[in-house]
Amino acid sequence: MKPAVVEVTQRIRERSAATRNAYLARVQAAIDRPRGADRMGCANVAHAFAALPSSDKFKVVAEKAPNIGVVTAYNDMLSAHQPYEGFPAVIRDEARRHGATVQVAGGVPAMCDGVTQGLPGMELSLFSRDTIAMGTAVALTHDVFDAALLLGVCDKIVPGLLIGALHFGHLPCVFVPAGPMSTGLDNTAKSKVREQFAQGQVGRDKLLEAESAAYHGAGTCTFYGTANSNQMLLEAMGLHVPGSAFVHPHAELREALTREAVRMVLAIRKGGPRFTPIGQLVDERVIVNAMQALLATGGSTNHLIHWVAVARSAGILIDWTDFADLSKATPLLARVYPNGKADVNQFQAAGGPGFVIRELIDAGYMHADVASVAAGGLREYGKLPQKQGEGLRWSALPAASGDDTIVRTAAEPFSPEGGLKLLTGNLGRSVIKVSAVPDDRHVVQAPAVVFDGQEELLAAFKAGTLERDFVAVVRFQGPRANGMPELHKLTPPLAVLQGKGFKVALVTDGRMSGASGKVPAAIHVSPEVLAGGPLGKVRDGDVIRLDARAGTLNALVDPGEWALREVAPQTAAHAQVHAFGLGRELFGGMRRNVLSAEEGACTWL
Repeated sequence: MKPAVVEVTQRIRERSAATRNAYLARVQAAIDRPRGADRMGCANVAHAFAALPSSDKFKVVAEKAPNIGVVTAYNDMLSAHQPYEGFPAVIRDEARRHGATVQVAGGVPAMCDGVTQGLPGMELSLFSRDTIAMGTAVALTHDVFDAALLLGVCDKIVPGLLIGALHFGHLPCVFVPAGPMSTGLDNTAKSKVREQFAQGQVGRDKLLEAESAAYHGAGTCTFYGTANSNQMLLEAMGLHVPGSAFVHPHAELREALTREAVRMVLAIRKGGPRFTPIGQLVDERVIVNAMQALLATGGSTNHLIHWVAVARSAGILIDWTDFADLSKATPLLARVYPNGKADVNQFQAAGGPGFVIRELIDAGYMHADVASVAAGGLREYGKLPQKQGEGLRWSALPAASGDDTIVRTAAEPFSPEGGLKLLTGNLGRSVIKVSAVPDDRHVVQAPAVVFDGQEELLAAFKAGTLERDFVAVVRFQGPRANGMPELHKLTPPLAVLQGKGFKVALVTDGRMSGASGKVPAAIHVSPEVLAGGPLGKVRDGDVIRLDARAGTLNALVDPGEWALREVAPQTAAHAQVHAFGLGRELFGGMRRNVLSAEEGACTWL
């Protein structure tokens, strides 16, 4: 193992000793109970199984057959989750073949950030993760299940399902993906049309045509944003059927993988051949493996928030310094849009998650000695699934990449360091996705232009007042202020200005999409401005230096003057702009009690 991986893992283990031991004790206490149908009262049991066919009731109660709970994020307006409509029937059929029963325990909300981007609904986005976690817990609280299958793909959905499942850590769990949509208009061409629209060079009709050609069918969006980063991380954690992340929803292999998920979860149930509850499976090493997969592929910055919360759910304490120290010692092995031109289908064809995981294990960047839902352990996730009769077989991937412009070996990486970096300085702590930013833009020093929201920046762009070098400081975008919406709508105008030769950067206490692009963006600045964060001291004209090479973010202001400055208050007028935002109205309690972005923006602690 690489020394940095060993050191960070040990540091996390020591830091988490008390909370992890307490968590494992709770898990073990739940494991030690009799099965649900045996320990519950007769009325409870009758309610739980009232709607089951009589034959299934007999199996569960008399024969003590395993009962699988399904938690699904199905809805038919989201392309990524629409394919789940038919999954329960497939799961039931496969379970019956093995003498088991299935109940859809509950559904969880699944909102699309692509639909809500730049709109008031985006203020619900981050908090929807904890709502999904609660929904998962509500479903599993019925407590009659021997194992669970979790059906979800996108941004907040997978972290929410995982957090909820970890709060029922005595249950063996397998995550069941649905796969990406087929390749449409490529992401580079789509972004070009967005930039043309921002400049008034094309109309809404051309923009809608391009967007519809990019997002055109069932499955996840094909760029490597948060949704597809989720799938990479679940593979690296050993929570999928190996190799199932990026198989198209309508491919023949997809149904075979879903049926295999049923067989795997039955094998790891209590009383099965290799009992593996999720709370014991997800340990410090598995969390580090997920972090490594994220860094080695230049995945979504959102996971520097989500995986802090996920780890906390298992009693494991990680922070941004852990990510930063791992990133310094982890090679970048993949270039998938926005870190390159390829989409996830091309990534899969070039070797995909399996190639990356195999390389990281073989080179000592990942812990191979961990449990997984697959019998062979984590090395099974470095193989390629193929249909064989009614079942599956896994074959070794080629030693060489299928396309070394997309994925590379650990011996010849794109970069010796990972795709994400921590920035520190007198403006607080923030993160940047360096893998998406050209090398000549890793350092930007320019006067600040301060905005109290993305609407102000967009208006200034349209007015033509930003044709110069500047650092956009967009404040009051943290979780307490307005739910920490993504600010992806700012990418096209800032990219246009950068394309004109101006040095531009974004600094904000908000989030960017996992699809954030080539403009340098110091995001998640913590503490946020509404909580007294120093970003609120910045005034128009202050020179800001964002230095991704040195890992620093500073306002170049006289220290004495800086110490005397007060943090700007949020104006009543700006607060009123977001009065319609449901993040303020419906989720007010979450906003008041949420932890910082660096603490995972948790609302349930």
